[in-house]
Amino acid sequence: MHTSPGHEEDSVEATHTQVRRSTTSPVVAARGALWTFVVVNLVIVEGLFLTAGTGGQNGVLTVARFFGLHAAVLMLFQLLLVARLPWLDRRVGMDRLTLWHRWVGFTLLWTILAHAVLVILGFAKLSGTSIPKTFSSLADVPASLLGMCAAAIVVVIAVVSARYVRRRLPYEVWHGLHLLLYVALGLAFVHELRETTTFKSSAFAEIYWWALWLFAFGALIAGRVVMPVWRNVYHRFEVAAVVEESDNVVSVHITGRRLDRLPVRAGQFCIWRFPGHNPWWLANPFSLSAAPDGQTLRLTAKALGSTSAGLRHLEVGSRAFVEGPYGAFTSLHRTRSGALLIAGGVGITPIRALLEEDSAGDVVVLYRVRSESDAVLVDEVRTLVARHGGRLHLLTGRRDEGASPIEPDGLRALVPDVAERDVYVCGPPAMTSTVLSALRALGVSRRQVHAERFGLA
Repeated sequence: MHTSPGHEEDSVEATHTQVRRSTTSPVVAARGALWTFVVVNLVIVEGLFLTAGTGGQNGVLTVARFFGLHAAVLMLFQLLLVARLPWLDRRVGMDRLTLWHRWVGFTLLWTILAHAVLVILGFAKLSGTSIPKTFSSLADVPASLLGMCAAAIVVVIAVVSARYVRRRLPYEVWHGLHLLLYVALGLAFVHELRETTTFKSSAFAEIYWWALWLFAFGALIAGRVVMPVWRNVYHRFEVAAVVEESDNVVSVHITGRRLDRLPVRAGQFCIWRFPGHNPWWLANPFSLSAAPDGQTLRLTAKALGSTSAGLRHLEVGSRAFVEGPYGAFTSLHRTRSGALLIAGGVGITPIRALLEEDSAGDVVVLYRVRSESDAVLVDEVRTLVARHGGRLHLLTGRRDEGASPIEPDGLRALVPDVAERDVYVCGPPAMTSTVLSALRALGVSRRQVHAERFGLA
């Protein structure tokens, strides 16, 4: 196994590949842990709700309190989904965690809106005043005003996160607005502290909510701040070489101190920043294009934007800031001895890294490109496939030039035993979606299919 020597978890997982295949899959274990966390906390919250009493409030306010409690839990779960905890990330993948974060976010939006509307209606009924007057009077109460501000921020974030709006915003603008979520969480936290019903209904309730907030914020700070900073201080990443693979593709070799202790696997990606070369907020997720050897890391990127296009101008010896590694696109999830690796364009990079592993086994590689000149790293891929005694199919031409080799009939013709293999897919979104649909049509088990759509948004 060609992985980072000295990393205990990777070594154990690599040594016991056969044992892992016969036990619970890593994805199932991670999802089980998440669902257990959610169910346990929901049970506790329901218990707190039922035992807190009404405090003299009417039924509408009681229902409003119910939604408020669940909004608090959803907020904290949102933090955990984007905390980038290594154990969770390498088993589920950042793309799935981000997708779950998105849908939990929209659930949170409607829960908060329901809570806010019911609070206004409930107090209007309690005081016998109009809704506008009730809203105005609640805004004069500090605890309620904090809750209103938090709700308004969540609504703004939900609007800019809608696909129609998101696709029309520059990433930097979207990301800057999205950071307001942390302001909303801070306001919601203070709002909760000033609450005098369920949140402070008993000593246990206070201990529970404090513990939950500290755990969620602690996980976020550890995963998003402490760990990246510590790794960069410890490893001191810097550019060792810049190699032009073609007119629009470049490989960057990164070295550092004690890289054998970096918990990275072939198939994973990092978020890369190069201080002094681009502004701090410009970062890109690039897969490793070679299996980590404990001494260097290599990324290979196609010039698609200002950041990736400028990589060829990096100076040897300049510093690199690396977040990660991230991703579940690794051999940790292998279930079969044979593998089908499908790549499109520069999506060959994690596939090429996976081919370096001795556990790759019986491999077939389908490499989809417009022309042979677009086949990045194809000579390296060909050599590695030959080492495993596998087959490489270089699929050239446009999709509209006859039958597609990545649709059901084409895949069946190229790889008759596709249903008996693990399938790894990495490429442009349209190609990935086509392949995944074809695999479903061919009856390939979801557990055998591994695809990761990584990105910052």
